[in-house]
Amino acid sequence: MSGTPINPRYARTIAPPVMEARRWIDGVTFPEDRPLINLSQAAPVAPPPEPLRQAMAEALLNRPESHLYGPVLGLPELRAELAGQWSKAYGGTIRPDQVAVTAGCNQAFTATLSTIAGAGDAVILPTPWYFNHKMWLDMEGVEAKLLATGDDLIPDPEAAAALVCARTRAIILVSPNNPGGVEYPAPVLRAFRDLAKRHGLALILDETYRDFHSQTGAPHDLFADPDWDETLIHLYSFSKAYRLTGHRVGAVMASPARLVEVEKFLDTVAICPPQIGQIGALWGMRNLGDWLAGERLEILRRRDALIAGFQRLPGWHLLGCGAYFAYARHPFARPSDAVAQALVGKAGILVLPGTMFGPTRAEGGDGQAEASLRIAFANADAEGLAQVVDRLAGVTL
Repeated sequence: MSGTPINPRYARTIAPPVMEARRWIDGVTFPEDRPLINLSQAAPVAPPPEPLRQAMAEALLNRPESHLYGPVLGLPELRAELAGQWSKAYGGTIRPDQVAVTAGCNQAFTATLSTIAGAGDAVILPTPWYFNHKMWLDMEGVEAKLLATGDDLIPDPEAAAALVCARTRAIILVSPNNPGGVEYPAPVLRAFRDLAKRHGLALILDETYRDFHSQTGAPHDLFADPDWDETLIHLYSFSKAYRLTGHRVGAVMASPARLVEVEKFLDTVAICPPQIGQIGALWGMRNLGDWLAGERLEILRRRDALIAGFQRLPGWHLLGCGAYFAYARHPFARPSDAVAQALVGKAGILVLPGTMFGPTRAEGGDGQAEASLRIAFANADAEGLAQVVDRLAGVTL
């Protein structure tokens, strides 16, 4: 290793979990009659719909400006479309100057968090956490004050209130949840908003999977507050909605004053979000409403199929199941990281262990991390999910 210095906070941060899991299958040969079922990453494996790809290709070929730097906060047309559609969907008022486009939702999170907290500050983070959120906090030296959620995976606002201290700057929520799959009830979200407002904190609500919520209509009324941007920061991703994972398009909705600071972060990191991805996202928003509604119904069918299948699995228990994820308690005496690796060979299934999403007992956890596995079920069709259940039923460890 080079003798040049490495930031010790980075050295202490875990390696990217999905990349780590991929190493478990390096060099492993899977029989033709039992190929690997990869349920490790929440990313659509199919390409975007052909009309969307055609629109992006047309822009690539015929719109010279698509190859240039664009506005740091994103294309004005996309910001306006997001503001208009979100205002209608949530029954509130969101202006284009309260919207920024980012290179994916992870960048939306890091940009936003960087304007709120720095080394020595603290934020409240429910467990199980989304690992990239926890990684960024660790790398930046921001303390994650962990909020255990229990078997229902729903965070308790009153328990969160007990964690607030003078260093606390924000509360971070993901709904529908990654990794848990649960949808936070509107009253719970409202209570967290009130808690944040009472203490002068930011409420960062990541709704990457909002398009696959089981509820029709708005999942909450937080945008109905005319002063919503004094407390709420909303994050979104186009990766799942239109299968634009590799084109990196996300969004932040926050106060104009906050976005002035976000712009500084974005300009120094990527200058602007990818132009072709934004063009695709805008085309999708304007033309693929019915298609996206069909995608949502398909994901809900897959969710129902997995729930039904797990009812036939003795010893297994679904703690949460929705959007793209199931979070399951396994029946084995071994910790989840050992179980996940064993399932590669024993069942030809790749999932992620709960130890990637929460503290182990040695780290002060309550044992939930060792007992749980995340299953990205949206990447398998009904036939594939039936195979998953059959294979798990035959596993002994």
